[in-house]
Amino acid sequence: MRFTPLTGTHLRAQNHRLASTDTIVNMATPSLAKSASFPALDPRTATKLAHALAESADTTVFVNGTTLQLPPTAHDALIEVLHRMARGDEVSISTVEELLNTSQAAQMAGISPSYLRKLTDGGIIPVEYRGTHRRIRPAAIEAWLATREQPAATGTGTQ
Repeated sequence: MRFTPLTGTHLRAQNHRLASTDTIVNMATPSLAKSASFPALDPRTATKLAHALAESADTTVFVNGTTLQLPPTAHDALIEVLHRMARGDEVSISTVEELLNTSQAAQMAGISPSYLRKLTDGGIIPVEYRGTHRRIRPAAIEAWLATREQPAATGTGTQ
């Protein structure tokens, strides 16, 4: 079972009958950051939902008494999830966070790749490994850059 993620959202379906999972990611080095799983629907509810979805051309939701029509991307994602649940699949939804390779991270930090490797080896910048390849979160580079800026801001020379 395969399908493509929608607008930065990564969907994974698990079919209980086949007990198989398959995931497709459209970025070179993603990292699943946050995830939520939802169980399959009971057969009676699944049948009702399948019939309702067969007739649906748009999706309107009610949030705190307000009626909202979903934009096409959100509609497509929601319909995909509901179709899978109606088929009896358990569905997981995860956000995908991009990881940088050492060249990308060094460029973002404004340093050389070899200096970045020294920083990761020393544990100063957190690193994840994909096999032997280092991957760095953009937030880790931003945090390191922020620590470099702090001493300059606090060095006012007060006695």
